[in-house]
Order: sequence, then structure tokens, then C-alpha cells
Amino acid sequence: MTQIKNKVAWVTGASSGIGEALAKELSKQGAKVIISARREEALEKVKASCTNPDNVAVLTLDLMDIDSFESKVKEALSFFGAIDILYNNGGISQRSMAMETSLEVDRRIMEIDYFGTIALTKAVLPHMIEQQSGHVITTSSLVGKFGSPWRSSYAAAKHALHGFFDSIRTELYNDNIKFTMVCPGFIKTEISVNALGADGKPTGEMDNAQANGMPASTCAKHIVSATRNEKLEVVIGGTEKFGVLLKRFLPGVFAKVIRKRSVR
Repeated sequence: MTQIKNKVAWVTGASSGIGEALAKELSKQGAKVIISARREEALEKVKASCTNPDNVAVLTLDLMDIDSFESKVKEALSFFGAIDILYNNGGISQRSMAMETSLEVDRRIMEIDYFGTIALTKAVLPHMIEQQSGHVITTSSLVGKFGSPWRSSYAAAKHALHGFFDSIRTELYNDNIKFTMVCPGFIKTEISVNALGADGKPTGEMDNAQANGMPASTCAKHIVSATRNEKLEVVIGGTEKFGVLLKRFLPGVFAKVIRKRSVR
């Protein structure tokens, strides 16, 4: 079982949404928390709202700036002397039809959600291997398990994460490194507002399904529980999460349902 209290947890994408909720929940449970995103001002507000802000460190991070990761890891280690848990939560979504989406948008989403995530993980893992302990939790999505309309590039990046982390989990088993994949469904965050449209610009629109989704604070509690219990994978959400089972056991039925299901 992974302990939370007094552990050092690094959370990316922590300026809002699930990442912000994770930072607050981890602080509440006694962890020392490093919070990262691009917007320092937003991170400072998150820090101030945590249970124990003295044990929260702010570290700006751009997941597209992979060349900075080595120095960012050193800076992260300088705060509390270790990185026990890494929450790969940063990323960006998409709301556009595949045939209308420019290849630049496809590439950008893959660079941030996939390459940025695995590059940061690779930068942190040598430290975890040296200490022979560590836990990497990666926020995927239900569309990391199946594709849906308006999210082709996002689904592709999330599917790729599963392939990578399923593989590296087997490679680092003897180093006592744990890996957890988190697959949220509709969570009430700004993810759809910030999602890229076909032209690469944020849509600025809140999906109805997102607006009526699970509170981010509830999702964060589920993620921390999955961390504590060292789950290989956890699916979080409302009725939409049953799509995973439907796809697995009745793929033909799933194909018909997903064509008609409102995902916006």
C-alpha cells in the first residue's frame, strides 16, 4: 500500500480541474505537494487554498518544453528532497471532427498529452529507481479505453499512454516502481472550454455532459484512494464508465451506442 502522509507528490496540470483538486486532497491527507502548470499566478492561488500551504511548492512547467525537464526535476527535488509520487495530470483535450482537424492539432495534442507525459516520467524515474521506490499515476480518460466522436486525436494520445505505461510497469517491477492508470469520464472541469478545435484554438465552450459531470473533488478522492491501494487502473465517472465493459464484451452493440450517444 502506498502511503500518502509525509510523502512528496508532484502534480502536473495543477492550476485547475482535477489537478487542483488533487493538490488540495493530497495536502489535506498530509502529503508534501509540488504543483506544476504553466500559469504561476494560478498555481499560487491553488497553494494558498491548500490545507497546509507551507508544505506546497510551486514549480512552473510546460509539457511541450521537454528540454527543460532535467532541470525541472532537479528543482522539484530541491523542495523536499525527494519525489515519491508523480501525478501525470497535465494535458489538453479536443472537440472537433477528425476530417476537419488539422494535422498540426493532431501533433500538438500528441506532443503534450503523450510525449510530454512520458518524457517527464523518464526524467523522474532515475530518482525513483535509485531510491527503489516510487509511484507514477497517469490521468488517461475513458477515451483511452475506447474512441468517441469529436476526440480522435485526444483518444489516440490517451490510448498511447496505456501502451507505454503497461509496458514500463513490467520493466520496472523489480525496482519497486508502481504505475496506476486513471480513466475519468465526465468530470466537472474546464477541459472542454480549453479543448482545441479543428483550427487549434480553444473552443471556449462548456460541454453539457462535462457541466453535469462528477465534481473534481470527488474524482480526486477516487484517484488518491487508487494511489493508496496501488490499483493498476481505475475507471471513474457516472454511467458513462460502463462503456468500457460494453466495448469489451459487446463491441457491436457499443459501436451502435457510441454513434448515437451525446458526448458534448
